[in-house]
Amino acid sequence: MRTRLRERAGQVAALLATPLVPSDYLDLFHPLRKGADLRARVVEVHPETADAATLVLRPGRDWAGHVPGQYLRIGVDVDGVRHWRAYSLTHGPRADGHISITVKAVDGGKVSPYLVHQTEPGTIVHIEQAQGEFVLPDPLADQRFLFVTAGSGITPVIGMLRNLFPVTDAGVITRSDVDVTLIHLAPSRPDSIFVEQLEALDAAGAIDLVSWYDDERGVFDTAHLDELVPDLAKRATYACGPAGLLDALGDHHRELGRELHTEQFRATTVVVGEGGSVRFTGADTGSDVELELDAATPILDAAEVAGVLMPSGCRMGICFGCVLPLREGAVRDLRNGDLIVAIPGETDGLNVQTCVSAAAGACVIDH
Repeated sequence: MRTRLRERAGQVAALLATPLVPSDYLDLFHPLRKGADLRARVVEVHPETADAATLVLRPGRDWAGHVPGQYLRIGVDVDGVRHWRAYSLTHGPRADGHISITVKAVDGGKVSPYLVHQTEPGTIVHIEQAQGEFVLPDPLADQRFLFVTAGSGITPVIGMLRNLFPVTDAGVITRSDVDVTLIHLAPSRPDSIFVEQLEALDAAGAIDLVSWYDDERGVFDTAHLDELVPDLAKRATYACGPAGLLDALGDHHRELGRELHTEQFRATTVVVGEGGSVRFTGADTGSDVELELDAATPILDAAEVAGVLMPSGCRMGICFGCVLPLREGAVRDLRNGDLIVAIPGETDGLNVQTCVSAAAGACVIDH
C-alpha cells in the first residue's frame, strides 16, 4: 500500500511539473471513467501453472462486453515502452462485470513474462473492445460439440465452457440440451492449464473430457479421433492450438466433408523467400527503421529480435493480430510460397501477416 501511495504521489508531482490538458489529470484519478481511452484495472492475479496466470480485470465503463470465445488486445508499459498483445477472454459475462485473460509466459518474450510474474493487483492496463469470430452458434439447443485444444489453446474454450456450465456454491450447473466432448492435449498434467476445472466439469457430467498427455500416451494423431469420438460425424468441431495440429485436423475433416472451426497459433514454415531489406514506417516505430532480413525468418520474429515493437497475438492462439500494410515491395508467404507485391500508385497497402511472411527483396511496411 505504501509503495502504491508513493507511486501515485510521484505521478501527481510529474503532472504538476508538466503542461497537460484536464483529461490527463482525470486519467490519473479516474482512469476507468466513461469517455476515457479504454482501460482496465487488474483486480486479481491467479497462478495456473508454473508459467501461466489468470488476470482478472475490471474494465472501464465504455467496455461493450464480449461473447465467450472472443479475445481482446491489451496494452502494457514495460520499461517505459507500451506493448500490445492479444489474449483470449477466459470467462463468459460475469455478474460482477469483471473480465479475465489467461497468459502463458513465452521464453524470451517481453510482455507475457511481465504479465505472469510481475503484474500486481491495482495495475492499470490499456485494452481494446473484444474481437473474434471463434464463438458458438446461437441458439445452442440440441447441439453436439467436439472441442480439440492443445496447450494454451484451451483459453478461448474455457470461456465457452464456463458460460455453458456455470459453477455455483451447489456445484456445476449442467444442461441436457448441449453435448460436449473435449480432447485436451498437453505435455503433462502439471503443464495443463485449467486441468482441475476441466476435471470437475467432467466429474459433474457436464462434459466428456479426454486428457491426452504426451508423457503418458505419446504424440496425438488424428487417427485416434474415430476411436475417441465414435459419433464425430454428428458433432461440430472447434479447435485451437498450434498450426501442426490444426493442419492435421483440417485434412482429417476435409476427408469426412466436415466443417472445422479454428483459432490458430503461428503457422509453420513451408517455403522461404529471397530475403532483403524491410523498412518500417509510421508513428509506432518513432522513426523509420530498416532491417536486413534473411529468407527463412518470419518478419515478425526478426523485427522483434531487432527491437521493433510489433503487433501480434500469434503466441496466444489469436490469428491476424500481426497484420500490417505492405506499402511497397514484395514479401513471400512462407506457408505456400505465394509472392505478395505492393506497387505505389497501383496498390493502396496490401495487408500481410508478418508471422508467416518473409522478405522477398526490398519492401516498406507501414507500422
